[in-house]
Amino acid sequence: MTLLAAVFCVAVLAGGTAAVSGFGIGSLLTPLVAAHLGMSAAVAAVALPHAAATALRAWRLRASIDGVVLRRFGLPSAAGGLAGGLLYAQLGNRALTLVLGALLLATAGANLADLASRWHPRGATVGALGLLSGFFGGVAGNQGGLRAAALLSFGLAPQAFVATSTATGLLVDAARTPLYLWRAGGELGHAAPLIAVATAGVLLGTLLGERLLLGLPAARFRRIVSGLIGLLGLGLLVSAA
Repeated sequence: MTLLAAVFCVAVLAGGTAAVSGFGIGSLLTPLVAAHLGMSAAVAAVALPHAAATALRAWRLRASIDGVVLRRFGLPSAAGGLAGGLLYAQLGNRALTLVLGALLLATAGANLADLASRWHPRGATVGALGLLSGFFGGVAGNQGGLRAAALLSFGLAPQAFVATSTATGLLVDAARTPLYLWRAGGELGHAAPLIAVATAGVLLGTLLGERLLLGLPAARFRRIVSGLIGLLGLGLLVSAA
């Protein structure tokens, strides 16, 4: 019961974080679940609540999605997610842990340094960024932070930013989740209670996050979460070394 309570609390925080910043579910939930299931199964398990919360958020913000950015960035992300999902089936737990740890550190650094807002990609670079972020999402189950960092460069209004990031994430989920279940589905039967609790938590957090979770200003909230993600990434790299 202690594990389920911890998963629920972290899931609520993760859902709220994603509602505010457009990312956070995979970043926060995967390390916790991995401590119980192992990294490979955790990536597949977290994909299910991630998809549920992303679908809810996308539906509620559908009117704010930027269609142009979604086509130029989101569709290549889905293709990258499919390719990464295929590679996920070839990797072991240690490789996935190293990849996720590096992604978390890169995500934290980019957001804390505010690098993305100073760069404005054009042309084929947009599609390449989408493909790359989707690919890493497929491999390690975490790409929301990289996606958010790239989308910041488009200068979208906050609601359009979160909506478009969410719609992109939903496309990636649609591409990668069936591959995860094919690869690790047999390992997830005994984890059904954990997955159900995580799903309930992220859905609740998604609804709470629409009112700005914990009352923090969005910029400060993202800085705090980025710092936590960096610590998680460092911990994963140390544990896999």
